[in-house]
Amino acid sequence: MIDFGSDLTTREREVTLVSKATRVDRESIEIGRRARLIRRRRGLSLEVAAGLSGMTKSYLSMLERGERPFLRRKLVEDLANGLGCSVTDLTGQSYPPVDRDTADALAAVPGIQAALHNYGPDDVPDVRPRPLDELVAWARSANDHRDQSRLSAAGRDIGTLLTELQVYASTAGSPDRDRAVTALVTACGVAGPVAHVSAGNRDLAAVAGRRVYEVAQRHGDPWLIGFARWFWALSLSSLGAQDRARRVVSTGIDELAPVVRLSSADTLPAEWLGMLHGSSAWILARQGRGDEARAHLDEAGTIADRIGERHSMRRHFGPTNVRLYRLATGVELGEGGRAYAEVTRTPLDVDALGSSERSSKTHLELARALVQDGPDRDADAIRHLDTADRLAPQRIRMNPVARELVTDLSQRARRRVWELDSLCSRFGLGDESSRRAT
Repeated sequence: MIDFGSDLTTREREVTLVSKATRVDRESIEIGRRARLIRRRRGLSLEVAAGLSGMTKSYLSMLERGERPFLRRKLVEDLANGLGCSVTDLTGQSYPPVDRDTADALAAVPGIQAALHNYGPDDVPDVRPRPLDELVAWARSANDHRDQSRLSAAGRDIGTLLTELQVYASTAGSPDRDRAVTALVTACGVAGPVAHVSAGNRDLAAVAGRRVYEVAQRHGDPWLIGFARWFWALSLSSLGAQDRARRVVSTGIDELAPVVRLSSADTLPAEWLGMLHGSSAWILARQGRGDEARAHLDEAGTIADRIGERHSMRRHFGPTNVRLYRLATGVELGEGGRAYAEVTRTPLDVDALGSSERSSKTHLELARALVQDGPDRDADAIRHLDTADRLAPQRIRMNPVARELVTDLSQRARRRVWELDSLCSRFGLGDESSRRAT
């Protein structure tokens, strides 16, 4: 209850209450007006926008017309998420950069630290684990959440999951041990991105990558080791350890190549050999070794053409992913315009992979390629960045590459563009936006 002070008369209190109600109504009307403009700018119908925001079409219509007040912060956040804009776009007021989902994902980090540092790959935690079937299903669900960029859901109690799976991985007999090890590797593959993306904790992500490799190496399955080397190399590369990342990937290629049979119904070894070639190309491109990078891309392309689209561990190797590796490699080589033209020469249906994480990364790389191509392509770059952010805001808004792109686009913009202003607002880059050339 609002306390207006005991020294006010009854009439003064009434006037104050009316004044406050009028102000709230005006704020709601203004938020509704902005919501309607943004919805139309996005090309969304009332029905679609309402569904994305978790409300009925009639209720959204009343909000837009100012006939219902925005009494709860969550209502504004839900509407902003549905419209793919920031709370600031709706309210015109500053807004803390850490939203609820990011805060929830951050809460998982201490549990991940404890699980990875308390127990080594050969230790048996002194806990009573849940049934293995339940833990395997949990790991699979967490990985699905990661693939859809729902990091708060992916990371929920994942430290507990890692610890309990460690018990089975260390003590169970076959085939339960096989299932436990695969689930533990899967869960570590979730914990790493949660720590890296939500907290910027690259060191902890690298610890998770190393643990994946240690567990897989002890198990001995070639395809699992291939996945582990690929995942570990990604975390090393994010730390700037490019030479070691390249050695990890190169060794993985040498280990897997002899056991791959492209005519076999078991495509798992081939999938991870292809992913290792793609990652090797990207790492080599970051080191400026273009010819070697293209040779690895060709190897990945040959494998993808033979086995088609595959989605083991929700990592999506196949012809589409090879095209995305070609795009990312071209950008790293400073050939963004050429790479963009090559990749988009035929329709690129990345949405068919069913992965918001992969789709968001693709739109980010497309934006990077266009920015490299010069300011004449900035409008398309903004469109791709906007799409990337709406698909996976937790991943994109704290991504240093994405933030740098938004800043560069803002500073070289010739005129105000609503979509760019909105990106600056969502990324918390208001100062950069105000420095744009007029």
